[in-house]
Order: sequence, then structure tokens, then C-alpha cells
Amino acid sequence: MNSLFRTSVTRENEIKVSIRWMSRRDMKEVLEIESECFEFAWNEEDFMQCLRQRNCIGMVAEYQGRVVGYMIYELQKTKIHLLNVATLSKFRRKGVGAQLVAKLIAKLGNQRRSRITLEVRETNLPAQLFLRSLGFLAIDILHGFYEGTNEDAYQMVYRYQTFEPIQQVFQPICMAEVVGR
Repeated sequence: MNSLFRTSVTRENEIKVSIRWMSRRDMKEVLEIESECFEFAWNEEDFMQCLRQRNCIGMVAEYQGRVVGYMIYELQKTKIHLLNVATLSKFRRKGVGAQLVAKLIAKLGNQRRSRITLEVRETNLPAQLFLRSLGFLAIDILHGFYEGTNEDAYQMVYRYQTFEPIQQVFQPICMAEVVGR
């Protein structure tokens, strides 16, 4: 995982995955993960239509030669829009999703991109809690966002932060000023 990003709790059952670009040969495994994870799953044409766009990127997480997670995101001028992220159920809570999202966080700050945005179903509490644990905040409710169900979504955001060196934040204190001399 990127040294700039750590989840607040390291679990003893975390696994290390390799993350690479998604290819057409990954589609069967990606579709299996998608259908396992989502009631309203994307189909192959949804994925292909998205990935044909020049600013849309897919990545997969592999463990022991098997695709166990994936994400699809869109690069925009000032942000990264996370469209979809999922992990096989038996690989959840093992750091796979966090490693995928860490890959995106590592891209922030370059080329004027300062945040990651996404929408998550109002009823998807596990995803909301997962994203919150990574530093995402809900900033808006998008009423009737999902077609077919008219379900609301929470718009969530992760903002890139730069930190000033501590010497600039805390100026040295002169003891004479403290004691009134």
C-alpha cells in the first residue's frame, strides 16, 4: 500500500494484491464479481462502453493469479470520479478494496486533480462505512439518483490535502515572551 495512505486499523488477515490495468481477458472474472456484489449489476456492454472512453480506466486486483477485485474510474480535469469498485465476498475485509482506493489517492495532487468523488446507494451501508474509514465524507444527497428504483444516493468525496512542514505551523516561542520579560 502507498506509504501516504494507511487505513486506521491494520488487520492481521490483510492480503497483498497486485494491481494492474484491466484487460478484455479479465471481463469474465470482473462480471462474476459484479454480479455477486450488486443487485443492479453492470453487464459486459456497460463495462465495454465505459472503457471505450479515453478518460475511463479499469484496474483489477489480483491475488495468486486470480482477479479478486476491480475498480473503474474516470479522470476529469479537477477530480477523479470513481464509477465502480468491488471485491469478491470472500476477500472482503482483507484490504483489497483499500489497496485499490489507495491507488487512486496516490494519483491526487498531480495535474490539478485534488479530489475523488463517487455516488453510493443510500441503502449500501457497508460501502458507506468502508469509504468513511478511508477518509471519504458524504457531502450531498442526490434524490432519485438511481434509475428504475428512484433510490437516493450519497455523493461522497475524498479531498487531497497537503501539509505544511511543522516548523511553519508552529513558530518557535521565545521564553521571554511567555514569562513576560
